Amino acid sequence: MAARSAPSCHLRLEWVYGYRGHQCRNNLYYTAAKEIVYFVAGVGVVYSPREHRQKFYRGHSDDIISLALHPERVLVATGQVGKDPYICVWDSYTVQTISVLKDVHTHGIACLAFDLDGQRLVSVGLDSKNAVCVWDWKRGKMLSMAPGHTDRIFDISWDLYQPNKLVSCGVKHIKFWSLCGNALTPKRGVFGKMGDLQTILCLACARDELTYSGALSGDIYVWKGINLIRTIQGAHTAGIFSMNACEEGFATGGRDGCIRLWDLTFKPITVIDLRETDQGYKGLSVRSVCWRGDHILVGTQDSEIFEIVVHERNKPFLIMQGHCEGELWALAVHPTKPLAVTGSDDHSVRIWSLVDHALIARCNMEEPIRCAAINIDGIHLALGMKDGSFTVLRVRDMTEVVHIKDRKEAIHELKYSPDGTYLAVGCNDSSVDVYGVAQRYKKVGECVGSLSFITHLDWSSDTRYLQTNDGNGKRLFYRMPGGKEVTSKEEIKGVHWASWTCVSGLEVNGIWPKYSDINDINSVDGNYTGQVLVTADDYGVIKLFRYPCLRKGAKFRKYIGHSAHVTNVRWSHDYQWVISIGGADHSVFQWKFIPERKLKDALHIAPQESLADSNSDESDSDLSDVPELDSEIEQETQLTYRRQVYKEDLPQLKEQCKEKQKSATSKRRERAPGNSIRLHFVHGYRGYDCRSNLFYTQIGEIVYHVAAVGVVYNRQQNTQRFYLGHDDDILCLAIHPLKDYVATGQVGRDPSIHVWDTETIKPLSILKGYHQYGVCAVDFSADGKRLASVGIDDSHSIVLWDWKKGEKLSIARGSKDKIFVVKMNPYVPDKLITAGIKHMKFWRRAGGGLIGRKGYIGTLGKNDTMMCAVYGWTEEMAFSGTSTGDVCIWRDIFLVKTVKAHDGPVFSMHALEKGFVTGGKDGVVALWDDSFERCLKTYAIKRAALAPGSKGLLLEDNPSIRAISLGHGHILVGTKNGEILEVDKSGPITLLVQGHMEGEVWGLAAHPYLPICATVSDDKTLRIWDLSPSHCMLAVRKLKKGGRCCCFSPDGKALAVGLNDGSFLMANADTLEDLVSFHHRKDIISDIRFSPGSGKYLAVASHDSFIDIYNVMSSKRVGICKGATSYITHIDWDIRGKLLQVTTGAKEQLFFEAPRGKKQTIPSVEVEKIGWASWTSVLGLCCEGIWPVIGEVTDVTTSCLTSDKMVLATGDDLGFVKLFRYPTKGKFGKFKRYVAHSTHVTNVRWTYDDSMLVTIGGTDMSLMVWTNEMEGYREKRPCDSEESDIDSEEDGGYDSDVTRENEISYTIRALSTNIHPMFGIKPHLQQKEPSIDERPPVSRAPPQPEKLQTNNVGKKKRPIEDLVLELVFGYRGRDCRNNVHYLNDGDDIIYHTASVGILHNVATGTQSFYQEHNDDILCLTVNQHPKFINIVATGQVGDSTDMSATAPSIHIWDAVNKQTLSILRCYHSKGVCSVSFSATGKLLLSVGLDPEHTITIWRWQEGAKIASRAGHNQRIFVAEFRPDSDTQFVSVGVKHVKFWTLAGRALLSKKGLLSTLEDARMQTMLAIAFGANNLTFTGTISGDVCVWKDHILCRIVARAHNGPVFAMYTTLRDGLIVTGGKERPSKEGGAVKLWDQELRRCRAFRLETGQVTDCVRSVCRSKGKILVGTRNAEIIEVGEKNAACNILVNGHVDGPIWGLATHPSRDFFLSAAEDGTVRLWDIADKKMLNKVNLGHAARTVCYSPEGDMVAIGMKNGEFIILLVSSLKIWGKKRDRRCAIHDIRFSPDSRYLAVGSSENSVDFYDLTLGPTLNRISYCKDIPSFVIQMDFSADSRYLQVSSGCYKRHVYEVPSGKHLMDHAAIDRITWATWTSILGDEVMGIWSRHAEKADVTCACVSHSGISLVTGDDFGMVKLFDFPCPEKFAKHKRFLGHSPHVTNIRFTSGDRHVISAGGDDCSLFVWKCVHMPH
Repeated sequence: MAARSAPSCHLRLEWVYGYRGHQCRNNLYYTAAKEIVYFVAGVGVVYSPREHRQKFYRGHSDDIISLALHPERVLVATGQVGKDPYICVWDSYTVQTISVLKDVHTHGIACLAFDLDGQRLVSVGLDSKNAVCVWDWKRGKMLSMAPGHTDRIFDISWDLYQPNKLVSCGVKHIKFWSLCGNALTPKRGVFGKMGDLQTILCLACARDELTYSGALSGDIYVWKGINLIRTIQGAHTAGIFSMNACEEGFATGGRDGCIRLWDLTFKPITVIDLRETDQGYKGLSVRSVCWRGDHILVGTQDSEIFEIVVHERNKPFLIMQGHCEGELWALAVHPTKPLAVTGSDDHSVRIWSLVDHALIARCNMEEPIRCAAINIDGIHLALGMKDGSFTVLRVRDMTEVVHIKDRKEAIHELKYSPDGTYLAVGCNDSSVDVYGVAQRYKKVGECVGSLSFITHLDWSSDTRYLQTNDGNGKRLFYRMPGGKEVTSKEEIKGVHWASWTCVSGLEVNGIWPKYSDINDINSVDGNYTGQVLVTADDYGVIKLFRYPCLRKGAKFRKYIGHSAHVTNVRWSHDYQWVISIGGADHSVFQWKFIPERKLKDALHIAPQESLADSNSDESDSDLSDVPELDSEIEQETQLTYRRQVYKEDLPQLKEQCKEKQKSATSKRRERAPGNSIRLHFVHGYRGYDCRSNLFYTQIGEIVYHVAAVGVVYNRQQNTQRFYLGHDDDILCLAIHPLKDYVATGQVGRDPSIHVWDTETIKPLSILKGYHQYGVCAVDFSADGKRLASVGIDDSHSIVLWDWKKGEKLSIARGSKDKIFVVKMNPYVPDKLITAGIKHMKFWRRAGGGLIGRKGYIGTLGKNDTMMCAVYGWTEEMAFSGTSTGDVCIWRDIFLVKTVKAHDGPVFSMHALEKGFVTGGKDGVVALWDDSFERCLKTYAIKRAALAPGSKGLLLEDNPSIRAISLGHGHILVGTKNGEILEVDKSGPITLLVQGHMEGEVWGLAAHPYLPICATVSDDKTLRIWDLSPSHCMLAVRKLKKGGRCCCFSPDGKALAVGLNDGSFLMANADTLEDLVSFHHRKDIISDIRFSPGSGKYLAVASHDSFIDIYNVMSSKRVGICKGATSYITHIDWDIRGKLLQVTTGAKEQLFFEAPRGKKQTIPSVEVEKIGWASWTSVLGLCCEGIWPVIGEVTDVTTSCLTSDKMVLATGDDLGFVKLFRYPTKGKFGKFKRYVAHSTHVTNVRWTYDDSMLVTIGGTDMSLMVWTNEMEGYREKRPCDSEESDIDSEEDGGYDSDVTRENEISYTIRALSTNIHPMFGIKPHLQQKEPSIDERPPVSRAPPQPEKLQTNNVGKKKRPIEDLVLELVFGYRGRDCRNNVHYLNDGDDIIYHTASVGILHNVATGTQSFYQEHNDDILCLTVNQHPKFINIVATGQVGDSTDMSATAPSIHIWDAVNKQTLSILRCYHSKGVCSVSFSATGKLLLSVGLDPEHTITIWRWQEGAKIASRAGHNQRIFVAEFRPDSDTQFVSVGVKHVKFWTLAGRALLSKKGLLSTLEDARMQTMLAIAFGANNLTFTGTISGDVCVWKDHILCRIVARAHNGPVFAMYTTLRDGLIVTGGKERPSKEGGAVKLWDQELRRCRAFRLETGQVTDCVRSVCRSKGKILVGTRNAEIIEVGEKNAACNILVNGHVDGPIWGLATHPSRDFFLSAAEDGTVRLWDIADKKMLNKVNLGHAARTVCYSPEGDMVAIGMKNGEFIILLVSSLKIWGKKRDRRCAIHDIRFSPDSRYLAVGSSENSVDFYDLTLGPTLNRISYCKDIPSFVIQMDFSADSRYLQVSSGCYKRHVYEVPSGKHLMDHAAIDRITWATWTSILGDEVMGIWSRHAEKADVTCACVSHSGISLVTGDDFGMVKLFDFPCPEKFAKHKRFLGHSPHVTNIRFTSGDRHVISAGGDDCSLFVWKCVHMPH
């Protein structure tokens, strides 16, 4: 019996010896109260040196490894290791948890740091990416996260002098982070020439962007910004582990054992070498320092803590010691004194005083120590060693008595006999040796029975026996001292053991769990006097059991603190303390034992939070003292609510079934029916497994739930309104304190909680993402702002929400048993209680976690199951109702008393102003006073008390009461039988609503001419319901068995009912009395039908595959239909009453002739022609289309056809009611779908006149009545969901521009590959051939000639030190839209190309740039709210989703000063394709290019993601907020338009409904505009514009444009709408049109661009002007009055731009591109001067030396020479078939060299005139030509080719020049080669796939710019022969810079883009003289 309950005594942690110095740093600080905070094992310790007292923080579940102190020095943050590690922020004064931060890191938390004002905390994880995470710790909310580094991070710190900046350091790196929005962006520290790239161990930030860091070498590195500016050499001689900043300066501590103090500028003040002090020793290593005033704290590697007073620095004071690294196994207690001895693998043995809490002796041995024992007289101490020896010391002075080595393996256990004469020594080689103490430890015996290592020994009290345990779990006995094994059980029976430390044996059976054979208990020790046993195990847990404990699985109390293995545990000699030691944490814990008698006082003093764990949950012995569970509760706990298929799974299932449908969709499918149905009334209330789910609303209506419907019932009018937002069973309901909102929680894979308004029935917020399977309890806080919910997942998680924002505030695991109720404290919003099976817990919020404490029962009660709970009149008081009928009264967490309230469980309780009301299984409602002293009144629910106005009948007296609510002078009661009753205070009871009781409902029949129906259920009742306005149950009859079917006779007088035992009966339809009954079958009767007309025959179908036909008049069976292979599911008669149609479970459709039952075969074509009296079959051609795509997972269970044979209603296993057009031929018909039932809809029936549809739900037991609304009738209602399982088969239309935009794959820069098809070895990897004549250093040879002919001879050359972006010619219009906007009242425009945002002044053409994006911008929008003036958001390409720098991101910035306001990193994996601001400007909507096309909403100023959801399976092009809303927005895309609402954190969407317009089809939608009164306009691919009212299509503006409508813009000022499309210019039409507010009239504008087709991609309007962006990269301003066009921006249409040439003397340049144009640009005027259309793609262009001619090379192998003055062709020639890659005039203007991809260079002599005959060519070029340069004297040509080789040829002979020396002496006219020794340094290390593509040396000959495949422009010095030369890099281009040139005078650099078709003009900044 004893083992059945936990012992009633208790342990309290009193002292911990040790400090964690190994593998941790910076973990020791002074608090504000001058206490010292540190950690050891899993415990945070606060030590007061003044009082020599410790306090403990025990909120962690595993080793703590990091600690940070809040700037106010009271709060502490600690992080732990583990699978799901968490961070605790706690108060060092009260040691209570303030906040828990969890669910982000894995493996462990390596570093922590608070920011300057202590609001934010940064943490670093131990995961593979070393994630860095920033928290708002008070709210427990993560603000930002990013991958930290590929290797370990050792320290992180906030920059205390600059906001939002952090620094982290670690293995071979230091990183400087900036936090903006939710983006953490790192920059790596540049070590440069100042120091070595090495591991940085610690850091501290100072003023002026200075950072000091300690390196592994012992140097201090000083950083300014991100650059290393100086080093302090030899600050320490080895690694600097810790650096601490304080007011006076900095303290550093190192591996060399020194502490150094520095002043604020890091000049040395003093050094303290701890190794030289009297407490020091060799190898002392400092892990942590803290400097405050004149005190310094030092923590060492070997677990010591020193305190140093600065002016007596050579006398450090040792305030804490512990064992050093190495496992700790040995523990012994002194037999007479309060001393404990420990010995460890660190070779030391230590003696601790348990009274003084101090180390009093220490001795170092030769070997690691594994066990210890002290003889009974306290003189000798024996130590067993790891090498098999043992040593005996004198305790007094630690001198050696004897050292003996008889064994080779470790000694794991030794013990002196109780009389002190023998020492037994157990070894790992499975032997025990016995030594005689008096004989100087001579060996006197040996025990050799074990087969495994010895783990434990115990002597008998008389020293005659020894018992051993070994590693196999065997327990053996030996006779002493000889060591003979004892096998007789009898002999051992009466032995009394002197000590009990064995883990196996009868007396300790109970310490092992019931069904486990694991040996993870390392040590036990019995306390005979206290009858209690203490155990230590591998999981860091100390447990107290009763002793002896004989039955497995005994109850216990448990204590945590150690982190992993607790290796040993012992009682002190007087049983005052328990000492436990940890293996890996090598710490010693001292616990105070509090016996039972003292427990009461102790508990009230300090109910420590660890109490929560002390009463174990895990123990699993059968609790005999807990009463049997009540049958109802037992039933309920067995419900799992799991589903095979959740409705959330449907989209994926449909995707998987896509293949099937492709074949099926060839046929034209029927449209959905015109009729629709609307839920009208529901009979039913969910009481059988839910409680307290019934309330009065503010205005006296009644709100409750049934199936998947929230019901608001008006009892005056007897009408109902429905909340239909749920799609599965609702399990709980709570009402807001103001009684206007309710929260309902449902079943689901990721179940949701909906908060909705009972007045408008609209959802306010939807909460999901944290529970699994379902939500079983919810409760609002007293202020109504918060909501608590409990899930039905295995750990019954509890979540606290801010429901309006939809944010999770905190989460915790509740209990492993079911929780029935959660209640929030009405006085303190951070507290709550949960109650459930054997469970009552009191919680308080701590940041992101909840801390729970078990209710403390004491001796008053039993650990009972709680069914309901409420708070009382103060915050301490709580009341709970138990399953035995008691009410428990709690104060704080203590049970004060219990009151008997009901017979059987108390299911519901309700608190009133002055008392309480309870209801129980006994069917009694009791009113109590405010302290449960007196019961004031009781009401019994009886039939006799039923008032005349009731809407039904009570089935039985005293039904079990499940919900009670008071209000409006009445008591509202909900019963288990599904009834809702209103009890008047004076006694009469009115029944308002009722439904079937528990058990499935299958039978349903509609009356032939009255609006009534009958149902029969497994609850053994037959009921008649009135469907007309009275909506009540007319009659009920109990049956002896449950039934599955029923049917009215054609005259309505009789009612046939089929029962589950195979019998059926006919009853009088009015009185329900029996007429006749038969019992011919054994199995369930599944369908029963009267023949039509006179009802002569009755067909009865059963589950044993037969149909019996009875003659109704004679009451005889006249026929049996045989031939079905499975159970019968449905039967129908034909009109003549001659033919039966039958369907079976095997999906057969059979026909039988009545009355004999002969089987007929009828071809399927004929079946349609037969007139059927009814149709309830689900098979056959006529209803092929009702089976869904996912037919494998779900069955259509029932159907019913209207009498006009037009509409077929069906019900299926997923709870959908659907309407189809009849006949539904062809697969997967279109339908209208309604969700109200939760799972199986078992039957559907139309009433006699088709005015109503009645449906019943199998498991939800509800009867739902729907009104049928004919086609013409019906205002539009949102509940109409018109759906099909298949997306419409029509294609959405085709247009080449749309297809391009849809299919474009955006790659990020980092992954770009070569634009040239290069091959061979890259230059920096080639072996260099040694030059033949390496000249001696001093040579008489003439000086080397210049590499490059320079044109500013005589001037002093000034190198270029920087490039500044000045102009960009280009606009991304080809695949992006809506990306040109006016700013500043139309003075400026903003747009983007490549990765720059451009602000362009309309008047002057000057540009300024936003250059913070690190990759291509895809979308741009401007905030329209006056509060956020000039705020722009841009979204970019990205690849990863790990929130690192290459993740897609959105930047929000100020267009005028280019400040970044926020960066949002997102999970849109490929990029962000659309952004839109909300009406208030505070929210931002973004759409991703990921496969789900996710839609996300952000609060951009905080960087917080509010909501996110998959948008559509195909591309979404645009999503925009309604201009007047922060919650409504619309998205359009490929065959997609959706209307969205933001509710809390949830996004709800409705598809656009087309059905109302004939022949409307879903096309691809491209653009959106908005009108008043909820109108939305969408532009389509065909040129139509659709007009939507709400989400329903109400009109089509046909052919608004002739081609796709790509852009629409709503002017907020006057509501006019601009549209832009793709059109050919004509007289009346134009590509831009301005419309009125309703899109009825328009005015067209022509764009005078001269293009064949205008394709508009962006429109915007302001102050009488329309701004247009086109596909051809033009931005045009159109005046509304005069329709005049002004082109503001030009660019190339298609890229790459290959050719680039700068004018020899003026600021002009030429570009040639794939779009077949050569364009001339003027830098000074900032515009395009001219363009020439060539008709073919151009590849290269070149000016002649005088600038009078231009040569152009084409892609088709032709080249052309133009005269600049007239643009006339001077000559043209085509000698090659492949592209010309480069073309050059020689400096003397004589020759033209033409290099092509045919591996050739052709020479032409221009002096011979325009015939252009080739005079020679260069041979053996190994690959295609990339660039060519002439020498200054026109005699040589250098060619770089596609195999990374550079060659030099003579001109004009074309001879290959091989002589290196000669080549070295050539002076070149230009240098554009990327190859050659002179430019070796331009090749970077990181170019595996990507190359340098182009280069150009400045005219001065000393600077070099390059362009590469990553889109970077780099600036080098020339020449740069060293590999990986230093350079500056400039970003802006998309991947592939194709060409780059200096303009004349080196004033500008022009770079040409490949992917971005843009030209960048960079201004050169020269160094000053």
